[in-house]
Amino acid sequence: MALNHEHRDAVMTPRSRISWWRADEGRVSAFVVVLVSAILALAGLTLDGGLALAAKVRAHGQAESAARAGAQAIDLAAYRSNGTLRLLPTQAIARAQAHLAAQGAAGTATISGDTITVTVTAAQPTQLLGLVGITSLSVHGQGSAHPQRGITAIEP
Repeated sequence: MALNHEHRDAVMTPRSRISWWRADEGRVSAFVVVLVSAILALAGLTLDGGLALAAKVRAHGQAESAARAGAQAIDLAAYRSNGTLRLLPTQAIARAQAHLAAQGAAGTATISGDTITVTVTAAQPTQLLGLVGITSLSVHGQGSAHPQRGITAIEP
């Protein structure tokens, strides 16, 4: 009489069940290693990607504020004589660089016409991606500003 599967499993001895487990030959272990590696890689991309995005927003804010600081270096003599708003390039760049240094940021400032542009570059260290050899991510932020006239009169 042939045994069906349910009956065969019911009559399996503990020894035969153990031999089935030993017959696995490590295939489950390899699957677990690959699965855990993939989960760690996804967690690393999520965590370190979020940290890099936050660092990029911070670099952008630092560049914008440094550009505004540089845009305050206007040529007062020209403004008082004929109302022309223009930047003093060396002072504007110096103010922007001093503002970046006060924030602990590194960047460059350039002048084009009456606009100052500041670019901040920062390295964001990684938390989990360091396990696969990526120790830091480079982020950049850029901001521009130019001098503007304020409100000179309030109309009723």
